[in-house]
Amino acid sequence: MDFSYSEEQQMLKESVGKFVQQQYDFDTRNRIAAGGTGYSEENWKLFAELGWLTVPFSEADGGFGDSAVDLMVMMEEFGKAMLVEPYLASVVLSGRLLAALGSERQKAELLPMLMAGNLQLACAWAESGSRYNLANVRLSARSEGGRIILDGTKVNVLNGPSAGKLLVTARESGGAAEREGISVFLVEREANGVHVRNYANLDGGRAAKITFSEVEIPESARLGAPGGAFEALEQVVDHATVAICAQAVGALDSLLQKTVEYSKTRKQFGAHIGSFQALQHRMADMFMECQLARSITVMAAMQLDSSDSAHSKAAAASAAKSRVGKAIRKVGQEAVQIHGGIGMTDELDLAHLFRQVTGLELLFGDADFHTSRFARLQAAV
Repeated sequence: MDFSYSEEQQMLKESVGKFVQQQYDFDTRNRIAAGGTGYSEENWKLFAELGWLTVPFSEADGGFGDSAVDLMVMMEEFGKAMLVEPYLASVVLSGRLLAALGSERQKAELLPMLMAGNLQLACAWAESGSRYNLANVRLSARSEGGRIILDGTKVNVLNGPSAGKLLVTARESGGAAEREGISVFLVEREANGVHVRNYANLDGGRAAKITFSEVEIPESARLGAPGGAFEALEQVVDHATVAICAQAVGALDSLLQKTVEYSKTRKQFGAHIGSFQALQHRMADMFMECQLARSITVMAAMQLDSSDSAHSKAAAASAAKSRVGKAIRKVGQEAVQIHGGIGMTDELDLAHLFRQVTGLELLFGDADFHTSRFARLQAAV
């Protein structure tokens, strides 16, 4: 199997890497995160001009090609810089769900705006107590006089504070946790009955708890067939899962690099701590974890781009998240411990990297959840 990047992918990697090195240092990133919107609108426009917002979409939808490997290349570089712009939330998760379920009219109206940087989206899928079960949807959608009434609450809505439109999962039929009966609706964030409570996440990004109190929307706001959204939602989340695995790989590489550099400058007992054999062994273990995480992420991305069944692709996504989750715990904790007390201070970028990977380990399911899911999927073959 050939793991090397194509010429286009190498150019994409260099383009993102150049932006990160020249325009997105640690201090700049912190200023952006502390700003009013939590991201830079100027950077978002630049992403659109460079074509980065088109990467997760097919050529038929006006995109770059919808390649998981292309997306992986970008997300790895974003992870190194701890990017706070809502690329994952608005483009990878919400945009791909819109592309998967939307009608030709809906896609023609919204996708060009999204790819041009003129529209922010957010996907409201998680609920209190749902854990990592995408089918555990209790927010109700009932039909009354040709209108849809939404009632319920969503939590951890990534990019919820900045999104102009929300993609909301709601139950039209069936009981809680049933796969059938779930629909996705487009809702204006400023619509009557939509109450948004904003907050900052552990990694510096913005999210929201959103309550829908008898929110009226037209039936034309539904994406796809009534009650038939679960399969598309699951596949989009699997793609997003592999994307954040790549993001974590980039952050883990930075953690390793910064730990090795620190060990060459920090002195204890009259010698650099990097000369201590016990610490060398620990950093070698960190290196191996990073390489294992990268390899399985590449494998998962390539499988998503293949003609394999949806079942096999889901198993590959879970295998990657399980392995990467274990690497996050090992590399992140070792990096902090080798740095000592300074490793937990806000002044050091390493502490922020640790927070980022800790958040990524939990997003869309932790290592234990995906290990169990992988086992179930393999048993069902």
